[in-house]
Amino acid sequence: MSMMTQAYAALFVAILLELAGTSFLQASQQFTRPLPTVVMAVCYIASFYVLSLALKVIPVSIAYATWSGLGIVLIAIIGYTVFGQSLDWPAVVGIALIVAGVIVVNGFSSTVGHP
Repeated sequence: MSMMTQAYAALFVAILLELAGTSFLQASQQFTRPLPTVVMAVCYIASFYVLSLALKVIPVSIAYATWSGLGIVLIAIIGYTVFGQSLDWPAVVGIALIVAGVIVVNGFSSTVGHP
C-alpha cells in the first residue's frame, strides 16, 4: 500500500471517528449524560490523532477540507436519519456544493498527489 493510500485511509478513519464523536455529542444532551460525553471526547481525540497521521503525506489544507467537508455532509445525513432532524432545500443544495468542492479538491487539484 502506497504512502498516499495509507494517508487517505487514515483520513477516512479520522472522518469516521469525528462522525462518531459528533453523534455522541448529540447523545450527550449538553454533557449531562456521562457515558456519551466520555465516548465523544475519546472519539474526538482519536480523530485528531489519526488526522495528524494523514498530515504526514496530505497537505493540511486538503486534509482538513476533506475531513471537515465530508464530516459536514455525513453528519447531516446522520442527523436526518438517526436524530430525525430535517433539511430544507437550501441546506441540501449547500451540502451538495460541499460534496462538489471535496471532489474538485481531491480529484483535480495538483496540490496533492493521488493514490
